[in-house]
Amino acid sequence: MDALPKISVVILSHNKIDYTRTCIHSLLATDYPDWELVIVDNGSTDGTAGWLKEFKKEAESQEVGVKLIFNSGNIGCSTARNQGIEASAGKLVAFCDNDIALRSRSWLKVMAEDLRPSDAGMVGPKIIYPFKPHNIQCAGAAVTKSGRIQFIGRGEGRDDPQYNIRKEVQCLISACCMTKKELLEKYGGFDEVFNPVEYEDIDLCYRIRSHGYRILYEPAVEMYHFESVTTEGTESLPNTYLIVKHSLIFKERWKHMFEKEQGPAEEAARWRKIPPRRLSDIGKLEIK
Repeated sequence: MDALPKISVVILSHNKIDYTRTCIHSLLATDYPDWELVIVDNGSTDGTAGWLKEFKKEAESQEVGVKLIFNSGNIGCSTARNQGIEASAGKLVAFCDNDIALRSRSWLKVMAEDLRPSDAGMVGPKIIYPFKPHNIQCAGAAVTKSGRIQFIGRGEGRDDPQYNIRKEVQCLISACCMTKKELLEKYGGFDEVFNPVEYEDIDLCYRIRSHGYRILYEPAVEMYHFESVTTEGTESLPNTYLIVKHSLIFKERWKHMFEKEQGPAEEAARWRKIPPRRLSDIGKLEIK
C-alpha cells in the first residue's frame, strides 16, 4: 500500500476570533501522520493575528506544522485561498472555513483514500449543524437545470440512510472539502472574478469536472459548521447582491453542463430557512 500523502489544510480567517480558536483547536485532534496547517488571515482587526502567532508555537510543540500568511486587508476568499494553495507543501489540499469544527478525527485519512482513484477530483464531508440533533447542513450540493444551487439534505436527520451513501455529486461547498494539488496547479485555483465571496467553490468544482474528474460526497466524515458566520457582519459585503451577480457569471460559464445534467427539481433548490445558533449558545462539541 502506498504511503499516505502529505496534506495541507488551508484555513481562511477574517475576524470572528472565537470561531477561529474553536476551529483550529479542534483540528489538533486530527488523526493523521503527515499534515500541516496553512492559515491565511484577511486583515483581522480583533486580535486574531496575535493569537495565531501564539497558536503556531503551541501547534508546533505538538509537531503540527503551521504556516501563517497575513494580509493587510480583506482581499477576498479566492485570492486568499490561492495564497494558501501556493504556500502548501501537501500533495492534497483541504479547505476549511474558520467556522468549521472537527467531529471526525479520521477526516483527512478517509478523504485521502477517496482521492486515490485517478479520476477522483474532489471530496467533501457531511456538514452538520453544531447544535443537537446535529441535522445535516450540506450533504454535497446539486445544480438544477436553471442553475439554482441545492444543499442536499439540508435540515434532514444526519442518520437518514439516503445521506449515508458515498456518491458522486455535481459540486461541493468550500466550507470543507479536499482536492489534489496537481489539479489546482494544472487547471487553476479559485477564480478571483468571484471575489470577495460566493460561487467560487461551485465554479471550481465544475472546472475540475469539465476535465473528466469526479466530485465525491463522503458521509463517513462529519464536520460541524456554524452557518454564515464567515460572511455575516463583514463590513462592506453586500451578500445578496454578490449571490445574484456571481450566480449570473456561473450560469453563463457552465450552463452547457448543468442544463444537460440530471440535477434536482427546481423546487428542491428552494432555500430551507433554519434559525442560526452562535458559538455562545453551544456546549462542548463531541469529537469522534
